[in-house]
Amino acid sequence: MSKDNDVEITKGMQEYIDHNNKYLSDRNRYIRDVVKKWRFDTIAVHGLYTVSDAIEDYQGAIIEPIFMSTAQAYRDSDEMAAALAYKIPTWCYSRIANPSTYYYEWALALLEGYGYDGETSCCSTSSGMAAITTAVQPFLRVQKDGSKLRNFVATAQCYGGTFQLFTVCLMQEQDIECRWVVDPTDINEWASKIDENTRFLYGELPSNPQQGFFDIKAVADLAHSHNLPLICDSTVATPALLRPICHGADIVVQSATKSLTTSGFGIGGAIIARKNLVANIDDDQLKTDFALYVKYYQNRNLGTNLHPMQAVMSLNDMRTLRSKMDLMSRNTMKVAQFLEKHSLIDSVQYLGLPNHPLHDLARKYMWLVDSEYDDQYGKPVNRYGHLMSFCVKGEPEKTRLFFDSLQRIWRATDLGRIKSVATIPAISTHQQQGEEGRALANIPLNMVRLCVGAEHPADIIADLDQALHKAK
Repeated sequence: MSKDNDVEITKGMQEYIDHNNKYLSDRNRYIRDVVKKWRFDTIAVHGLYTVSDAIEDYQGAIIEPIFMSTAQAYRDSDEMAAALAYKIPTWCYSRIANPSTYYYEWALALLEGYGYDGETSCCSTSSGMAAITTAVQPFLRVQKDGSKLRNFVATAQCYGGTFQLFTVCLMQEQDIECRWVVDPTDINEWASKIDENTRFLYGELPSNPQQGFFDIKAVADLAHSHNLPLICDSTVATPALLRPICHGADIVVQSATKSLTTSGFGIGGAIIARKNLVANIDDDQLKTDFALYVKYYQNRNLGTNLHPMQAVMSLNDMRTLRSKMDLMSRNTMKVAQFLEKHSLIDSVQYLGLPNHPLHDLARKYMWLVDSEYDDQYGKPVNRYGHLMSFCVKGEPEKTRLFFDSLQRIWRATDLGRIKSVATIPAISTHQQQGEEGRALANIPLNMVRLCVGAEHPADIIADLDQALHKAK
């Protein structure tokens, strides 16, 4: 479908358009006058699913229904024509959208936009990698002048799949240059890599697994000074601890598989964007509502949709996001404090530790949302997430022996689980980027990535200690 989908509007179509414009106006007023005044936890629990929705449409179901149907039926040809011209809200076909994914998207848009004065919208995807691909692809098109010179600037400290996407799929296969930033705290390094062919800036924070970080506002201001968007991968932090859009970022990508959900029941992703974002792409629709744009015009053809069953399962997991991230962050701090004093540990990478070189920068941005309204705290408190890494002393063989000796902590490439999970990035998540790529991203062979779950931290510490002594 062309983006310039001009159709002749019949009288019948106009009636549907007018009716649905009123629906959208009423919903926007409800968001502005009601939902935006709720605290984070209330938004996470309810989203935009209302009692009226339940009673009028879904037989009173208090939990969002799962719509397994592949397609939407229409009352007549006028409604179908208006819907397929995107003149009225529609889901039409589950490859494009679905009522279940809408509720998931609306909730995520509100959570990532919590505290932001403007509007945000969300497009769900089948995975975190699909979210990253969806977010960057529209900015990498060949411009109308026919020039194929395109580049983007990205932090070298990032998830291994992101590194492969940018290095292999974009650089090697499509001749689109990725200009890696080695020290993302150096704003001059970012600036030195931007030219007239740059399309966007991209950063992951905290990075997986190295705990890289950068000054979001400074990088966003730099991007905007060049009429470029800033895209942030905030998977590790989640909106419970960090909301980049509030600090100037244009787009956030989430692997909802990870910390957003914690259960481990399936794969999912999301792109959340502020409306009227900054871009040097000549496309008003893209800039006005990026998430809706990629849903209707890009992903309807690429098919990177989220299954409705997964949408509701993820949505249900997100309802307790703030309390889970608080608990697991506190557990991780205790584990990090234990490891930094351990005689068999070479170094610990966790932003919550005061001696971490990026601690002060992370402390500026990473806060447990609404802690000042919490009876437990009554004031703003910093939380740094439940992902950390550490390096075991000695040769890489000792790291493997330690790893193989873990009894309670699961050995897997997963993260963000309610259960503690560990991996060795050099032989797993970052194996394919090779020695040179791992050196660029600062991932040594003796690094272990640990995502601490909701177990009692004493039990996790005991497991780490016994495994370290077996590798002595």
